[in-house]
Amino acid sequence: MQQFEGRPVSGVRAVLDDRAVTSVYQPIVELDGGLVVAYEALARGPEGPLHAPDDLFAAARSEGCLTELDQVCRASALRGAVRAGLLAPLTVFVNVEPDALDEEPLAALFDRADRFAGSLRVVLEITERALAARPAELLRTVARVREHGWAVALDDVGSESLSLAFMPLLRPDVVKLDLRLVQERPGPAVAEIMHAVNAYAESSGAVLLAEGIENEQHLATARALGATLGQGWWFGRPGPGITTGRRTGALRLPEPRLLDPPCDRVSPFACLPAGVPVREAPKALLVEVSKQLERQAMRLGVTAVLVTAFQEARHVTPATRLRYRDVVERVGFVAALAEELTEAPVPGLRNADLLPDDPVRDEWDVVVLSPHFSAALLARDLGDDGPESERRFAFALTYERDTVVRAARALLSRVAPRADEPAAPAAAPERSPAPAGAGDPGEGLLRRALAAVGTGITIVDLRLPDQPLVYVNPAFEQLTGYPAAGVLGRNCRFLQLPDTDPTAVGRLRAAIDAGEEVREVLLNRRADGSTWWNECHLTPVTDDDGQVVQYIGIQADVTARVEAERALVAEQERTRRYEAQLARLGAELRVR
Repeated sequence: MQQFEGRPVSGVRAVLDDRAVTSVYQPIVELDGGLVVAYEALARGPEGPLHAPDDLFAAARSEGCLTELDQVCRASALRGAVRAGLLAPLTVFVNVEPDALDEEPLAALFDRADRFAGSLRVVLEITERALAARPAELLRTVARVREHGWAVALDDVGSESLSLAFMPLLRPDVVKLDLRLVQERPGPAVAEIMHAVNAYAESSGAVLLAEGIENEQHLATARALGATLGQGWWFGRPGPGITTGRRTGALRLPEPRLLDPPCDRVSPFACLPAGVPVREAPKALLVEVSKQLERQAMRLGVTAVLVTAFQEARHVTPATRLRYRDVVERVGFVAALAEELTEAPVPGLRNADLLPDDPVRDEWDVVVLSPHFSAALLARDLGDDGPESERRFAFALTYERDTVVRAARALLSRVAPRADEPAAPAAAPERSPAPAGAGDPGEGLLRRALAAVGTGITIVDLRLPDQPLVYVNPAFEQLTGYPAAGVLGRNCRFLQLPDTDPTAVGRLRAAIDAGEEVREVLLNRRADGSTWWNECHLTPVTDDDGQVVQYIGIQADVTARVEAERALVAEQERTRRYEAQLARLGAELRVR
């Protein structure tokens, strides 16, 4: 352990103090011509336990210096690119850690990057997790990135369904397809992603880049998905600089769009283009239109974004809260804005407290956005007195996608970072499956026992926001196809589909609210998009005071049983129809 300002420090602090982070660069290739047009910068720590980036960032996260490490890695990537000669017309892709978004360090980074202006073309990679966690910060960051002449890439598209809904909000110049899309067998999920990304690329001119290409079959799949760029060991492994023996060229990106005004300075109603018909209606009608849009968002499911402005927190009534519990269960991202809405009225619902002078305070807005659907109710209060339901609003109902996107961005720019966000999956010490006995002599044995069980086992912590998963065993990973790193910290609703029985989900929720044991059979979705019937048995775990703090879930695949039961019911129904037909024939013969 080294010393830092006279105090003992961890390995991460020593790495930061010594600037011991380096970068390697992996080529990005134009699939048709084989030209190397860009390189992605990948961070590496010093030789030892912190060499791998996952280990390095996990340690930084646990010790509270993630933002500093993120900045050091990006600065190292830019300096290294210049030293290695990765200059224009080549492009350098650099990453931003979602949990490290902070305006001041980004400003410092741009200041340092100014000396590379004209010689270094940069694409900043971000993930949908950054927008879900910190919408306002990320939208401001993307605007500043574009002001500095950098382009934007959306990374790991396809690893999460929500990335499809966030594409038009971020307007990436490059869409990076998650490696599983080219490496795994095609299924419904791949088809859904393929439709969404190709529709976005066609309308925006964005470039599709396939990651994880390691053989000719992967290359063929990448082309079939619509990718024109590729990255993976088939083209070259990460190295210190330019890959020798390969021709280079320029990365062709869509033409820069005119910059929109800052999102937090406009209201959704002000996003309406000139000439759009504006009508008047009482609030009672607008409430019903709002409910219809909410139902549409639920039908769209996990690929949808729903953002609503309620004017004042008092308009979020008990009936609204009950309705939004169902919405949050089914929709990928849901946010509500209102004056004095200082806390999320429903677990999993993002909130924003509007200032009294914010123009959104005088609006009733509902925005729904997904890869293939967009709609917005944008209404401005006319200031009537009298009964609430009879107050009049000037409003427009629009399905024009650019307008809906601008309205969604205007609302999301006001949503604050998620409070008490569960640590990222890399922070393993916070994910102990032992509810109260962490550190007990038997904890290691318990972990090994849970890992050895052939049935899927999960643990949910009720004390954390949105009741996230804090443990899944290997059997659960095999059963669902989701790796632990992709599900820890998330509410398990991601397993549900629009066709999942809402009544069964409601019984589960009621039992959890009451702290009771419950067993239900639910239709769930695997990572590859296939469906299965999950017999879910939930058992409460209490602390020393008798309060329910966690739930242990046992997941069993009963698809064969359910299908057999349904086949039996269908056969019985068919037999009854035949018997009825025979009875009618017999009666007719007796009459004759």
